[in-house]
Amino acid sequence: MKVIIVEDEIPALEKLERYILKYDSDIKIVARLSGISETVDWIQSNEEGFDVAFLDIQLSDGLSFDIFNQVTINKPVIFVTAFDEYAIDAFKVNSIDYILKPITFSDVSKALNKLKNLKTFLPPDSLERAAKAFSGPKLKDRFLVKLGSHIHSIKIPDIALFYAEGRTVFLLTYSGKKFILDYNLETLLEILDAQVFFRANRTFIVNLNAIDNVILYSNSRLKVVVKVAIEKEIIVSRERVGDFKSWFAGD
Repeated sequence: MKVIIVEDEIPALEKLERYILKYDSDIKIVARLSGISETVDWIQSNEEGFDVAFLDIQLSDGLSFDIFNQVTINKPVIFVTAFDEYAIDAFKVNSIDYILKPITFSDVSKALNKLKNLKTFLPPDSLERAAKAFSGPKLKDRFLVKLGSHIHSIKIPDIALFYAEGRTVFLLTYSGKKFILDYNLETLLEILDAQVFFRANRTFIVNLNAIDNVILYSNSRLKVVVKVAIEKEIIVSRERVGDFKSWFAGD
């Protein structure tokens, strides 16, 4: 069995790893991860490279639930946390157990026994198929962003648009503040309300409520003027004009 551990406290990670290997020395710890962005990147490259994930909930860059908003996890998850108030949220995703810190070997053994029993009594791949059915991206109502050493929560109604510069994606608020996001535009489209946000071209996703004017542009394109200052023009690409008009009309 292949295991990944997401834990930002080294002593806690080492203790958990020690108990897992004590339970079964043949288990392989294939990744030791400490944050949301790092975990998302690893899973995107190793979607089938593990059998179960042990996740701490409160990480240095936010709550690990945010991982599920950025990438699909089709494997069983065991949460390990010092806080009991997240139990309901944990079982809304594909969690099979919820261990409270300080952990004991008995806690870890019971969780792994539960996993083993589920795999024994359920048809092959049923856990993964069930996880896939319940772990689709949820629509976001806020984004966690970092500014220096501070973490802020930006609510959807405060966001005017998203845009990309190279491989970096920014969130721009109505107040003109911009923040770097650990998402690409394709992923954002899966977790944003399609009635509110529209991808105008390869660079911009705009909020319907941020649009101040729409102007006919050359080559059958449209120019979108928004209520916030931005250096680049937002041009709806010709192949998206029809969809944009339907979206803008509320069809």
